[in-house]
Amino acid sequence: MPSDFWDHLKEQLSSVPPDFSCALELLKEVREILLSLLLPRQNRLRSEIEEALDMDFLHQQADRGDLNVTYLSKYILNMMVLLCAPVRDEAVQRLENITDPVRLLRGIFQVLGLMKMDMVNYTIQSLQPQMQEHSIQFERAQFQERLNKQPSLLDHTTKWLMQAATDLSSPPAMCHDTLESSIPGPSPSDMDSPEPLSPSMVLSQGFLNLLLWDAEDEEFPETLLMDRARLQELELQRSQLTVLASVLLVASSFSGSVLFGSPQFVDKLKRITKSLVEDFNSRPEETMCTVSDQVTQEIHQSLKSMGLSPLSSDNTASLIGQLQNIAKKENCVRSVIDQRIHLFLKCCLVLGVQRSLMDLPGGLTLIEAELAELGQKFVSLTQHNQQVFGPYYTEILKPLLSPGQV
Repeated sequence: MPSDFWDHLKEQLSSVPPDFSCALELLKEVREILLSLLLPRQNRLRSEIEEALDMDFLHQQADRGDLNVTYLSKYILNMMVLLCAPVRDEAVQRLENITDPVRLLRGIFQVLGLMKMDMVNYTIQSLQPQMQEHSIQFERAQFQERLNKQPSLLDHTTKWLMQAATDLSSPPAMCHDTLESSIPGPSPSDMDSPEPLSPSMVLSQGFLNLLLWDAEDEEFPETLLMDRARLQELELQRSQLTVLASVLLVASSFSGSVLFGSPQFVDKLKRITKSLVEDFNSRPEETMCTVSDQVTQEIHQSLKSMGLSPLSSDNTASLIGQLQNIAKKENCVRSVIDQRIHLFLKCCLVLGVQRSLMDLPGGLTLIEAELAELGQKFVSLTQHNQQVFGPYYTEILKPLLSPGQV
């Protein structure tokens, strides 16, 4: 409410005789808010509030000039103690120390607004399972209607899953030296008997393949068309995180543990690099030139402020060169980081995000928070998609899997 309302309320209560018209309107709204905070089973409290804040009776008291606003405010406070979430306990307790009736009513109204939001959030949270289930059933029914009219609607989805199964069945490429070495490893007979495929394995591989999908390829799985824009956004985030982690890894190799042991320095360097790599996909060389200049400058300034020796001219040139080389697709640092982020996302699908974060490979620890956000978005998207289209995926995968695995 605007400040002039409270000023007007103060004038009314201070007048002789007092004018309770604004106070009555306020008490009426407070009554409705308190009642809205009750659960259906809280009938006793409902009756108590309706009796204590009976508006007809309060109007009669106001007409006689003996409406006790302070007493009613204390009663409302006691009721708020019973109804508020634990997070609001401190705010309610602070109100108990206010003696001015207008300030008290204003504080009550503000905290009640927060309690209303708490109740809305609680209601949404409690209804979320039912809402999610309704969404799943609705999306599946809509897709089934389209499938009935267009039997070929799953052709691209089938091709997508078949490719994922093929990717898993193909043995990983191994160099000749490795095969000829004496290092213990799988024998040829073991390689001929790969681990049996499971639906979860195939789907995980399929979802990971979507992050690398050619934007020009129109054979996108029909069951994921609604999620295509979100998947493209996730791939963009993954690409930018790859560059960010690569920059941090190269910079740390030149800066030593002192600079990168400072959370403030790392956070600042991350903020600088994040803002610059947004244009990496469209202008990689130009972007990395700018990044190399900014990162080198930040390292020099930080070393100087800490009283440490600056980078030599040779190290500075080497740092700039390695940062600019990240723009190349074949850059080894970027390739390794990209593979590790890809593996992290695969672990998220299999183990969950939190467990995957417990054992991050080298080079990814500095972007843990960003990886957690990316992983959670990716897992949420894939889980919902599986809940909606799981029956169709099962039918498609039946020819590939043994009966016990389907």
